[in-house]
Amino acid sequence: MNMLPNSIEARDIRSQMPAVADMRKHEETGSLVIERGEGIYVFDNNGKRYIEGLAGLWSVAVGFGEERLAKAAYEQMAKLPYYHIFNYKTHSPSVDLAEKILSMLPFEMSKVHFASSGSEANDLSVKLVWYFNNALGRKDKKKIIGRIKGYHGVTIAAASINGLPRNHESFDLPLDRMIHTSCPSYPHFGKDGETEAEFTARTLQELEDLILKEGPETIAAFWGEPVMGAGGVLIPAAGYWEGVQKILKKYDILLVADEVICGFGRTGKMFACETYDIVPDILVLSKQLSSSYLPLSAIVINDKLYQVVADESHRIGSFGHGFTASGHPVVTAVALENLKIIEERDLLGNVQHLSPMFLKGLEELATHPLASSWRGIGLLGAVELKPGEKVGVMGTKVADRMQEEGLIIRGIGDAICFCPPMIISEEQIRDMFAVARKALDLVAAEQA
Repeated sequence: MNMLPNSIEARDIRSQMPAVADMRKHEETGSLVIERGEGIYVFDNNGKRYIEGLAGLWSVAVGFGEERLAKAAYEQMAKLPYYHIFNYKTHSPSVDLAEKILSMLPFEMSKVHFASSGSEANDLSVKLVWYFNNALGRKDKKKIIGRIKGYHGVTIAAASINGLPRNHESFDLPLDRMIHTSCPSYPHFGKDGETEAEFTARTLQELEDLILKEGPETIAAFWGEPVMGAGGVLIPAAGYWEGVQKILKKYDILLVADEVICGFGRTGKMFACETYDIVPDILVLSKQLSSSYLPLSAIVINDKLYQVVADESHRIGSFGHGFTASGHPVVTAVALENLKIIEERDLLGNVQHLSPMFLKGLEELATHPLASSWRGIGLLGAVELKPGEKVGVMGTKVADRMQEEGLIIRGIGDAICFCPPMIISEEQIRDMFAVARKALDLVAAEQA
């Protein structure tokens, strides 16, 4: 990339350490500079428009440039720009949002606690699970089961639950309390001649075998995304979640459902737990909770956990956890307005209406000579590409070309992943897939 010494791109290279990047490559190429957003579009510093086909990072439900969220932030900033929830203090926005979340859930839960990211929320959930078992005198019941291809964040405990090597390599992770079981994606991990039902049975048996090998008395919790996002939009096999819950109940193991990506309408239900009939002990939320206009996450716990944790905090004098920004008044005020927009504009209905068209677009894209299959639910999906000379790089290669053509998505391994804002229209879906096909054609032409 040719750039002027004092350009924003050059200054970025000199001053910032990038996220999820090859830093030496970043030094050579620089980064795309996004200056503003409007609806499903973002614009770079040269004025070029892009369809944001991943909603930022799976998160901008209401689209970019929503004035109601800016107004909510301003009004709360003017009234109470900051306060904490430490030492028996609180404020209206955090209480209002906690009540709103509890009222939206399809199952009974007890309490909400806020943090600033999905990573933090998952880390807190790990601590809470350990706290819970210590309170019950179960000192050995501390192991956490994650899944191959699972993703729960990048803090130490959350990254350890991940089933993605890139989050472990050179970080001295995972922690030794974290163990992993099979990924429930039948297209990726089914054996030759194995039916989906047989695959589900085998995957569930592998989970139970792991529990018995480690000892049920040592297993504290199972972590899972209803649909695996950052692992490549991996859809669970039929019967998987029903079977998982039976096994966890049998061995008294807590279930943590990570809906950081799936929550607030993405799968066609307000929560993916409803899509798959999951009733968790802990629910982890973020991203579309505030449309990522401001950083926010939440954990929601059931009464079984709350009563034990509350008793233990009373016994020792305090629940020794809290972040400076937990329940931040400006952030929670914006999130509350964001949820109002999702409901008032019936964005869940928009997802349900447009999902067949979106999934058909994925199916048609999968007929391209470079593609092999597709998968999706709601407004969340992926197209699997045929591997190039090196397995696992085609997704990024095609995603880069799509960006050149005006579409931002995410390449993960040999897949290209789509997760547009929930405000997207029929015409915009057609435009998105037209750009995607054009980019695939150009990559194919280069390889011919």
